[in-house]
Amino acid sequence: MSAVIPQNLSRPTTVPSLPLSWGILATGRIAGEFARGVAASKLGRVIAVGSRTQAGADAFARAHQIERAHGSYEALLADPAVSAIYLATPHPLHLEWIVRAAEAGKHVLCEKPLGLNHAEAMVAVESCRRHGVLLMEAYMYRCHPQTAAVVAQIKAGAIGRVGLIHASFGFHSGFQPESRLWSNALAGGGILDVGGYTTSFARLVAGAAVGRPFLNPVVVSGAGTLHPTTGVDVYAAATLTFPHGIVAQVSTGIGLQQENAVRVYGTEGWLHVPDPWLPGRQGGRTSLFLHRRGATSPEEIVIETTEHLYGLEADAFARALASGLQEVPEMSPADTLGNLETMDRWRDAIGLVYESETPAAFIRTHHRRPLVRRPDALMQHAAVPGISRPVSRLVMGCDNQRTMPHAAAIWDDYFERGGATFDTAYVYGGGLMERLLGQWMQHRGVRGEVVVIGKGAHTPLCTPEHLSAQLLESLERLRTDRVNLYLMHRDNPAVPVGEFVDVLNGHLRAGRIEAFGGSNWSRERLTAANAYAASKALRGFSAVSNNFSLARLVDPVWPGCIAASDREWRTWLRATQLPVFAWSSQARGFFTDRAGPDRREDAELVRCWYSDDNFERRARAVTLAREKGTTPLAIAAAYVLHQPFPTFALIGPRTLAETASSIECLRLTLTPSEVAWLNLEGDRPLY
Repeated sequence: MSAVIPQNLSRPTTVPSLPLSWGILATGRIAGEFARGVAASKLGRVIAVGSRTQAGADAFARAHQIERAHGSYEALLADPAVSAIYLATPHPLHLEWIVRAAEAGKHVLCEKPLGLNHAEAMVAVESCRRHGVLLMEAYMYRCHPQTAAVVAQIKAGAIGRVGLIHASFGFHSGFQPESRLWSNALAGGGILDVGGYTTSFARLVAGAAVGRPFLNPVVVSGAGTLHPTTGVDVYAAATLTFPHGIVAQVSTGIGLQQENAVRVYGTEGWLHVPDPWLPGRQGGRTSLFLHRRGATSPEEIVIETTEHLYGLEADAFARALASGLQEVPEMSPADTLGNLETMDRWRDAIGLVYESETPAAFIRTHHRRPLVRRPDALMQHAAVPGISRPVSRLVMGCDNQRTMPHAAAIWDDYFERGGATFDTAYVYGGGLMERLLGQWMQHRGVRGEVVVIGKGAHTPLCTPEHLSAQLLESLERLRTDRVNLYLMHRDNPAVPVGEFVDVLNGHLRAGRIEAFGGSNWSRERLTAANAYAASKALRGFSAVSNNFSLARLVDPVWPGCIAASDREWRTWLRATQLPVFAWSSQARGFFTDRAGPDRREDAELVRCWYSDDNFERRARAVTLAREKGTTPLAIAAAYVLHQPFPTFALIGPRTLAETASSIECLRLTLTPSEVAWLNLEGDRPLY
C-alpha cells in the first residue's frame, strides 16, 4: 500500500531559524558527546538540558556551558526557546519521549534505536508525522563524508556489481548484571545496541548498488548466543539476502571484540572500510581502501574533514529542517523502519524476546497512556441486524499481527482513529491471532466497546460438530463469552443447509453469538439458508463475507473463495440488502504501484488480478484519484463503501501508514455515475 500524508502535515509545521536551538533530554555519556558535537557545529547550539533531577541537570549544564537546566524532562519540553530535542534516554524510554516531544511541537533527533522494535518505530514515526515535526534516528556515521564516499564508489561501479557485504560491530564488555548492556528490562544485548549499525550499513550499500537510498532484505537468517541469566544476546550473526543477488553477513556482540569494519565485494574488486562507525570523531583524516581486481596493491581514498562527527549529525538535521524537508536524507524514517524490521527478524531467528514484549507483560499502550478516541477520527459506523453495537465501515482484519508489540501498535491506532470492529478466525496463525486479540481487549478493557467478528468451520472441518467445538475454543482464546458476529469460514454443500442454521441458532440462544453469516458462500446456499430459517421461525444469515472489490477476482486467492462483485451478485445484494463484509476489498495491492502490466514480481497479484479489464479499472481509479486529490487505493476502497446495499471493507494493514492510507477513503464521496464508470458500466462523469 502507499501511505497518504495529509497535506497539512506533509512538512514540519514549524521551521525555526538558524542556529537551531537544541535541548538535550537525559544526561548520560552519549548526551555529553552530542553536546560537544553541537558546540563545534555550524548550524546549532545547545541552550537547555533536562534531567530526572535538578542536580543532574545542573551538573551537566556546568560541564557543557548550557544556559538552561531543567529538573525534569517535562520542563525541558515546555521550554519555548527549545526548537529541537536530542533524546538520549535508555532504549525502553525512547518512544514515550518521542511522542511527548512531538506533542510539544519539538523536532526530534533520537539516539538509536528509535524503538525496541519495528512496532515502536511505527508509532514514533506516525506521532511525529501527525504533529508535523521532523524525526531522525541518530546514526551519526551516516552524516560523515566517509559514508558518502563509500556510496559514491559503489554507485560509480568502482568494484563492479556488488555481491557480498561483510559488516561487524562488537566489543567485549565483562558481564555486569546491573549494566544496561546486560539487562533484559533495558533491552540490552548486541543487536539492539550496535547491531543496527551493521544492518543499516549493509542496507545502505545494497541500495546504492541498485540506485536506491537503501534496500531491505527479503530473507533474514541468524544465529547467536543468549546469556543464560538475562537472556540478552552476547554475540550474534545474520545473513541478509537482498534482491539483485546481493548477500550481506553482519555480526555484533557485547561479549566478543570484533574487527569493527566493513568489506564490500564486487565483480571487479572490493572495498575495505576499516573505521566505519566512528570515523574522525573530532574531525581529521580517514581512509577507504579500494582493491581493484588484478591490482597488486590497494588504492587509498582519503577523506578529510574538520567537522566533529556529532556536529555533522546535528547540522544534517538542522539543514533538513531549515529547508522544510519532511525527513533527513541521511537517515529517513522509512530507512529506520526497514532497519528495525530487519533487526526484529534477526532477533526472532535467535529467539531473543524482551520480557516487556511478551503478550502477558504487554499491558500498556506503546505511548504509555490510556486509549482515547482522536478528535479528528474519520471512522464511519452502521447497523447490522442482530448486532448490539454499531459496526465500523472499515473492519480491522486480525490475521497478520504475529507479535503483541505489532498487534498493539496496529490495533491501538485503529481504535484511536475511531475503529471498533475486529475480524479474526479460528485458523489464523493456529489460534495465535485470537489469543493476541483476546489479551489486547483484556489489557485495554475495551471488550464492551468493540464488535468482534469470529470465523470457524473452515474446510475440511466444515460440519456442525466442528463449528461448535471451534466456537467454544475461540471464545476461550478471545477471553470473552460471545462474539458479536460469527461467520462460517467456508460452506460445505454436502451438509443440508438447515443443519447449519439449527446449530447456529442454538449458539445464538445460548448467548455465544449475537448474529451469524457465511464467508465464501454462494447465493443459492444463502437463499436456501434464509428460506429454511423463515420456515422454522429461526434467525437467518445476517451477513455475507465474500470477496468484493472494484477489481474482478480473475482467479481465487485460495481454493473455495467466492467473489460477489459481478452484476448478478450486486443485483441480488441490492434486492436482499444483506450486508457484505468485503475481504480483499482493495484487491491486495492491485491499486498501488506494486501492480502494472510490467510489474510481475508478485506472482499472486498477477494470478488473481491481472487482466485487461482490471487494468482499465485501475486506470480509471488513477484518473479519478488525481481529480479528487487522493490515491487510487482510496478510490478503490470508496467504491466498495458506495454501493446501494450495506457494505463493510475488511482491511489488513501491516503498518500504521497502511491504516492511514486505507482510512483516506472515508473522506471521499462518489456519485452513482462515478461508481458505475469505475466499474466500466457507465459513461465518464462530467464535472
